[in-house]
Amino acid sequence: MLRTSLGVSDWSPDMANHRLRDALLNAGVAPDELASDLGVDPKTVERWITTDRVPYPKHRHKIALQVGESERYLWPHALADGKAAQVSESEVIKVYAHRNDVPPDLWDRLVGRATAYVDILVYVGMFLTEKANLVRTLQEKASNGARVRLLFGDRNSRAVKQRSREEGIGDDTISAKIDHALSHFSPLIGQRGIELRTHGTILYNSIYRFDDEMIVNPHVYGTVAPHAPALHLRRLSAGALFTTYADSFTTVWEGAKKYDGKGGRGHAEA
Repeated sequence: MLRTSLGVSDWSPDMANHRLRDALLNAGVAPDELASDLGVDPKTVERWITTDRVPYPKHRHKIALQVGESERYLWPHALADGKAAQVSESEVIKVYAHRNDVPPDLWDRLVGRATAYVDILVYVGMFLTEKANLVRTLQEKASNGARVRLLFGDRNSRAVKQRSREEGIGDDTISAKIDHALSHFSPLIGQRGIELRTHGTILYNSIYRFDDEMIVNPHVYGTVAPHAPALHLRRLSAGALFTTYADSFTTVWEGAKKYDGKGGRGHAEA
């Protein structure tokens, strides 16, 4: 079956690049099609798949973009450690001392330009409720094919209660703020392409992803999120930093409960 799908006559599981093979299959990209897009011989693509031969950097970059994976995932040993670290550092566009320092027009630009992904991981994200047109904008994004995933804190979770105590505002204050945020975004419930979930994980970072750009807000003990630092990242196919935070979002998402507007009770979904 694999030979038929790949169009490859000599396939050995001991020497194949399984990650590249699966990425192409999942993206619906045939080897002959990839060869045509890159301007290379189809046999060259076969060798990349069946012998784990590493493509030239210019080809690795294009393949990674086409299948939606990072170069480091598809070819883990292609970059020396020092070079890989340098590429990952280049994913950092700007560091802000406080999340409050992120310019309002940057948030607007990131949301406005997103066409494929909007992923938000917070406990509350109260400042988002102050953006008058955000709910409507997310509805429009989803109707045009974007995937919108919003993760809020589980108001009854131990982690949320602990965070509220750490901020010195009582056990239930953040829970009440979560109620407000969920009420604000409740018009999105049931919309095609949009899903809300709640989680009870310790929130090490708030994550705001918009396609291949991201704002990461690391949390600092004793400091409220708006006063903690923020990183503006842009994904590079050979980088690892953006992917690290994107994977973190996915891990929390997979263990979270679907929010249906009925008190946050739901069930975990993959």
